[in-house]
Amino acid sequence: MSVMGEPRVVRGGTDDGRVTRPSLGLFLTEPARGLADLAGLWMAAPWLSLAPRGDQHGVLVLPGLLASDSSTVLLRWFLGWLGYDVRGWSLARNLGPTDQVLDEMPRMLSALAGQTGGPVSLIGQSLGGIYARELARDHPRLVRQVITLASPFALADARQSRAHGVYQRHAHRHAPAGRVPTLEQVARPIEVPSTAVYSRWDGIVSWQSCVEPETAWHENVEVRCGHLGFGVDPATLWLVADRLAVPAGQWRGFRPPPALRALYPRRRGPRLSWPAFNPARRTA
Repeated sequence: MSVMGEPRVVRGGTDDGRVTRPSLGLFLTEPARGLADLAGLWMAAPWLSLAPRGDQHGVLVLPGLLASDSSTVLLRWFLGWLGYDVRGWSLARNLGPTDQVLDEMPRMLSALAGQTGGPVSLIGQSLGGIYARELARDHPRLVRQVITLASPFALADARQSRAHGVYQRHAHRHAPAGRVPTLEQVARPIEVPSTAVYSRWDGIVSWQSCVEPETAWHENVEVRCGHLGFGVDPATLWLVADRLAVPAGQWRGFRPPPALRALYPRRRGPRLSWPAFNPARRTA
């Protein structure tokens, strides 16, 4: 997938400044690895049944580029089984930031927050995660947290995505430039708790484009799955359940149980020291 606007400045790359791109091998094996992740889901069912359960608040799940609610059905079923009031976006295939998408998503968010009586958690896969971040940026009082799954919100060069051409082929359907945020705007931090889930095995987008510096209210968590597998990867499902179970206003970092630590590669890089998360800072 790609992001809103036209890429200009490179943010994600190697230490020597070269732009990174998922290898051809990872790209070509995405379908097979996605099926393997799906098979692993059934084998993981016993321990996934022990996943953390929260307060059953509202959750809105947004699909990736060219995908529809069918791509998130297992993720939504799992969260519904845990007790959450989970909704898909009900807008058919995601062809990019069309006027309909930009008009309907805020209405969905407001409606779900009203129906469930409080802020909503947003989960977005790939392009859906960029939508989720922008919804949180524009409507922070309606959003409890954002979880992005392989979402290249820090992408700034077309070579970081093997789906950029597909995105561009639908550009004629997209809203005018004035309605679509620029890359610089998309990459800015959001003022609600957020978790960016990424994988170095992603064959569609560069993993470096899916993370940002960690703060008191943002965390990057690595898993081991392909781009197409995030919605069924057992480690990702446990992580999402853990994040949703964090009480409102009591944000904390992800700490997997000892038995599952091997599923989450050790994270690298310093954690920045920013002010602690304070819900009162949110603006309407």
